[in-house]
Amino acid sequence: MDPLTSAGAERVYVDGSALTRYLAGAPSGDAWRAWAAQTQDRLVTSPLGVSELNRAALLRGDRQTAHDVAGWLRVERISDQAVRHASRAAAALEPFAALHLGAALAHPDVRALATYDVHLARVAVLYGLDVVAPGLPADWYLD
Repeated sequence: MDPLTSAGAERVYVDGSALTRYLAGAPSGDAWRAWAAQTQDRLVTSPLGVSELNRAALLRGDRQTAHDVAGWLRVERISDQAVRHASRAAAALEPFAALHLGAALAHPDVRALATYDVHLARVAVLYGLDVVAPGLPADWYLD
């Protein structure tokens, strides 16, 4: 099922690199916001994603946007299972990216990962997740 167009229970895990696309002036921000508006009810992240959004918003002086997004976004805790998945990917990814991957893999309804992190995208595909990055060409992470 295509994570960009499908309806139903499938969710898309959103990492911090994707969440920061909500902020004004972010690369691919217009494409991200248009896509996310259509799939908003299927998006899920972790406290780590919200923390990364908040940090970027603080640096850009756009705390209101981060507050608004965090107000409606489904945020789920990082489970022990997510940490186990992350530890398996830690050799290939930075720690926070590994935690994002672990959270996505541990969630029973997540079929896709929204990210603009090339390394995370590559590893996510190896784990069977679809990669979503509105505004970038298909398979952008393979270059």
